Amino acid sequence: METPPQASPSTDYGLRRGILSPMETLAQSVSTMAPTTTPAATIPLVCALGGNGTWLAYVLAMLAILLVALSIGRYARISASPGSLYSYASATLPPWLSTTVAWSLLLAYLATGSSVIGGFYHYANLLLRDAKLPVLSTILLALLVTGISVWIAYRDVEISARLMLWIEATSVSVIVIVVALLLIRHGGHWDAAEIHLTGVTGSGLRLGLVLALFSFVGFESATTLGTEARDPLKSIPRAVVRSSLLAGAFFTVCAYAEVLGFHAVGQDLGTSQAPMYVLAREGGVPMLGVMIDIGALVSLFAGTLACITAAARVLLRMAHDGLAHDVLRSTHARNRTPSYAVVTTGIAAVLPVAALAGRGASGLDVYGWMGSLATYGFIVAYALVCLALPTYLRQHNALTTGAKLVSNLAAVAMLLALVGNLYPVPEGPYGKLPYIYLAYLVFGLGWYFVRMRIRKPALSEPPEFSES
Repeated sequence: METPPQASPSTDYGLRRGILSPMETLAQSVSTMAPTTTPAATIPLVCALGGNGTWLAYVLAMLAILLVALSIGRYARISASPGSLYSYASATLPPWLSTTVAWSLLLAYLATGSSVIGGFYHYANLLLRDAKLPVLSTILLALLVTGISVWIAYRDVEISARLMLWIEATSVSVIVIVVALLLIRHGGHWDAAEIHLTGVTGSGLRLGLVLALFSFVGFESATTLGTEARDPLKSIPRAVVRSSLLAGAFFTVCAYAEVLGFHAVGQDLGTSQAPMYVLAREGGVPMLGVMIDIGALVSLFAGTLACITAAARVLLRMAHDGLAHDVLRSTHARNRTPSYAVVTTGIAAVLPVAALAGRGASGLDVYGWMGSLATYGFIVAYALVCLALPTYLRQHNALTTGAKLVSNLAAVAMLLALVGNLYPVPEGPYGKLPYIYLAYLVFGLGWYFVRMRIRKPALSEPPEFSES
């Protein structure tokens, strides 16, 4: 078997090389997932569907995502590029399919950014109301968190990575304390209802599993850093696999403990508006409930920053390949960041939030709607990249039976998840999301064919370093 080639110096696309440590690289993936928001917002939604099988839904989601992570890790051990999954797909898939991956991934990061912006203004006003302070304009809050995130991402990727690392570490630590206290108080025996899956139905578990996948999306975003990561062919694949494992273990334990805690207080987790506050009070530390809400707010800010950072690098690579305007190929002369792409993705992420907030949509509605839209983009990108892996490895004389099996299982898992999102047809606004995603793809592919008629893809061009 050949030794995988090292990343070429020509693959930095004007970005700073080797600036991020392995922990900062891991922080990019973790922050995009915004793990603090899962116990506070996503687990209750999964519980409303999966009931006592919520923990099992997260175990199954973790296994599916781990298959994808192992597949993506095989790519990341061979090449490093800011194009992330699109770079991998473009090496093996037909141009129109690799373009589908590019536009799907861009939408996924942008919609996830919109989702966490919506969650940010929800928690900001929730904390203001609890403090008996006047609430602020939702549009103002959305613009504020986006503006600060854009400025940091524009200024220095190292600053943003370190900030995301400390934010998530602090927020998750507080949740771990509450969960540990709950398990100490009530964990002397197993929760029989959860262990025996009392009242769990197959359809409820399936729908809960699909929703649980949203907690993981973005785990691969460390791949968007390319050679900005130090020793990228080692640190990036490790970050991808570790983020999926760490998040899966964290989400599963939180799901079990939250359902257990709500059984103890005789309340319904699936309808709770402030689950972590209830659990902190049950654990004997009510003050930590407020701290978790603050942590969720700050984690949502970190998620916004991570999504803009990732989306900008995907857009940078798309511009180099002729899929976006040439001005988006530029990097800042001093900061070495994709300046125009950062500003563009920040605007694209906040616009739908401002429009929905202006029409009175709640932050949790925006979080759910835009998060579900993002899931379509992620699942399609994951599935196509996993399907392409055997061909990619064969090109590098690195294909093994195990890698082929894992990639095929991962692709099947993602296709089943896609079907689970589409059938039965969701009600209300969620039923419109597949059509929005398809319309977006039609636009993206149409733009691709128009651009290709004007100019050839710049796949073989050396990166152009220009000032902004």
